[in-house]
Amino acid sequence: MNRSIKGLFAGLLFSSAVINAQTVTVPMGGNAWAQERTGDGLRIRNNGVSNWTKTGDGFTAYIRVTQPGTLKLWLETGAVDGSPQITVSLFGQARKATLKNGASSFYIGEWNIKDSGYVPVIVKGIKKEGCCFPDVTALKLEGSALTDKASYTKNNEGSFFHWGRRGPSVHMGYQLPKDVDAEWFYNEVTVPTGNDVIGSYFMANGFGEGYFGMQVNSATERRILFSVWSPYQTDDPKQIPEDHKIKMLKKGEGVYNGEFGNEGSGGQSILRYNWKAATTYKFLLHVVPDGDSHTIYTAYFYDGAKNTWLLVASFRRPKLATYLKRPHSFLENFSPDQGNIERKVFFGNQWVRDSKGNWHELTKARFTADNTARVGYRKDYAGGVKGQQFYLRNCGFFNDYVPYDTMIERQPTGIAPQINFSALP
Repeated sequence: MNRSIKGLFAGLLFSSAVINAQTVTVPMGGNAWAQERTGDGLRIRNNGVSNWTKTGDGFTAYIRVTQPGTLKLWLETGAVDGSPQITVSLFGQARKATLKNGASSFYIGEWNIKDSGYVPVIVKGIKKEGCCFPDVTALKLEGSALTDKASYTKNNEGSFFHWGRRGPSVHMGYQLPKDVDAEWFYNEVTVPTGNDVIGSYFMANGFGEGYFGMQVNSATERRILFSVWSPYQTDDPKQIPEDHKIKMLKKGEGVYNGEFGNEGSGGQSILRYNWKAATTYKFLLHVVPDGDSHTIYTAYFYDGAKNTWLLVASFRRPKLATYLKRPHSFLENFSPDQGNIERKVFFGNQWVRDSKGNWHELTKARFTADNTARVGYRKDYAGGVKGQQFYLRNCGFFNDYVPYDTMIERQPTGIAPQINFSALP
């Protein structure tokens, strides 16, 4: 291309970008994370950043831009005590600012953003006067890098600050063969080293009425969790009528059973088990009608150290007689304070066994995501296939997202599970 024409073309593009430059306000209540994860440190709540007491501490906020360009930044704060100093860094380029008493909006500086994708805004306190750095409610951003397609949690309608900080949940929905009464569902789960982040639920054997998988609940506790929803729609299990309740039929040794709420309600069972990353675990679910209006769901977890299947629990659910429906897996983060940390999981060797005793391998699946992804607030989600395994990936603000509602097919193993069903507890 002729240099003068190329220059004119570039100038027109730049002018257009400037004309289309936008201003956005990014609320900290749904888009920021503390840099230190200590109980007495900086806090992120719906109204933003508070309890910012430590020099050297701070927070990181994220926004995803869809084009390169300029980005100007203001800090929106509460009351300022004295003249504290902070730094704001984008991609290693730091700007220092002194905040003055009597103001609530502070211009920090301008950056050139070289590419589309997530922009981490790192804010640190370097000098304070009095007890605290000011509370921070939002970042105001302006520039040619911004369009109406920028991704961030825009408001708290529908408690989206909570869901936005948790990050997008992602699912793999396995395609059942037609005209098959699937009675058993087998799956294998592997969490790669370093991906066993606190707050993660690696759900292996999901079905139309519940879910079964493994969690990281704290630095010292991990669980195998199996739950079945009641047909009665409520978030309070105490409201469930007797004829709609999930009944425990049996459970394994050391298994806790109870009720759950807040996202529907039903019966729940928990096996505390110190599972490890980089180890493959086997899950087995039995779904069988019990008469004309009930279904029995039984979950087994394979203990490789003991070389045996462990019974987790067996529940009887009323108001429905069914075989396995909607087999799926999902990956979610249930801790908002951990929603800036990436995690990944592999699911492999999915099979169902029908009511006649025949095995069917499940090699096709649909990758989907939750509403946090679908409204465009978070775009750090992915699902795909690697060889004979499906994978799911979320959180951490990576840029190579995969469009949801994508059909995926893995390579078959051709080797059905070897299970002595008569020996199951």
